[in-house]
Amino acid sequence: MVSQNLPKPWISTPLVESSALSKAAGCRIFLKLENLQPAGSFKSRGIGNLIRTALINHPKGGNEIHFYSSSGGNAGLACVTAAHSLGRPATVVVPLTTKPFMIAKIKTAGASEVIQHGASWAEADKFMREELLAKNPNGVYVPPFDHKDVWDGAATIIEELKEKPDAVVCSVGGGGLLCGLQLGLERRGWEDVSLLALETRGAHSLATSLKERKLVTLPEITSTANSLGAKRVAEKTFELAQRKNVRSVVLSDAEAAMGCWRLADDERLIVEPACGVNVALCYDGRLKKLLPNLTKESKVVVIVCGGSDITLDRLCAFRRQYADVEKGTTNDQGVPSTVSAPNGSSNGETIGNTYGSRPQR
Repeated sequence: MVSQNLPKPWISTPLVESSALSKAAGCRIFLKLENLQPAGSFKSRGIGNLIRTALINHPKGGNEIHFYSSSGGNAGLACVTAAHSLGRPATVVVPLTTKPFMIAKIKTAGASEVIQHGASWAEADKFMREELLAKNPNGVYVPPFDHKDVWDGAATIIEELKEKPDAVVCSVGGGGLLCGLQLGLERRGWEDVSLLALETRGAHSLATSLKERKLVTLPEITSTANSLGAKRVAEKTFELAQRKNVRSVVLSDAEAAMGCWRLADDERLIVEPACGVNVALCYDGRLKKLLPNLTKESKVVVIVCGGSDITLDRLCAFRRQYADVEKGTTNDQGVPSTVSAPNGSSNGETIGNTYGSRPQR
């Protein structure tokens, strides 16, 4: 067995108070910067923990283990990044529809091989399991979200908080992050902390399941927030989301995109729509409508989950496509991104300065 001292393939991330988002939301907004993880997203924690645990528990020390992932997104990138940092090979099988940009990122992170196969994730996953994993006795499958080690890794986000927040905001795809946060809150005795679970319309498998009171599989994913594109959430996610502290929230693609460009203007951070949906909740009174008891001193932690499938060109395209979302709703006076909004007083010109942040309390 490998020593318990095996390095963790993730980092403790900063918790930064945002002056701009706090002003917009009417309470104290703290950004948990998971976009700074080695793989660019919170996936480094959960998938990194799964890989590290597999190596520690392997009876022969893990020197022969080869990791396999069928995700062409952030999960695949996290798998390769973590495995490479711990000196083990990782192969990723992705569908033919995977963007060359993400394939290049996965290869650059140190993948042993990136194989393109099939028209969908299901076909890529089937090929990986039957043609690669089944033929390698030392192969280990790395699931994107439905595994206890993944949840335990995500739970470390809560372990790093020095004070109890009033609410935590996270996005939900398959639900690995939500599971980890909920378990983390439970372990610290913070079960009464509100947990807002954000999805985009067209990828709202959790909201649909909660409404129907049973696990539901969406017929297709129509949202542009492709990192939230799980047609069905994990069974554990559905279970934990039914606790009384969880509030399911569905916003539009336009609102998620707005969250991306306003975060860029307010805090100089570029994230995917899967993360922008969390940030969007802070603007135009959305958060106060959901949690009317919040005061100016209430502390809300927003998980800036990150994501690597974003470029400056894509961000600008979102802003052009969804500019109308701001019409008549940009009421956050004095917030930089209100001034720089497509319909703001600067006529679309971005301001030169962003506001600093108070240190963690």
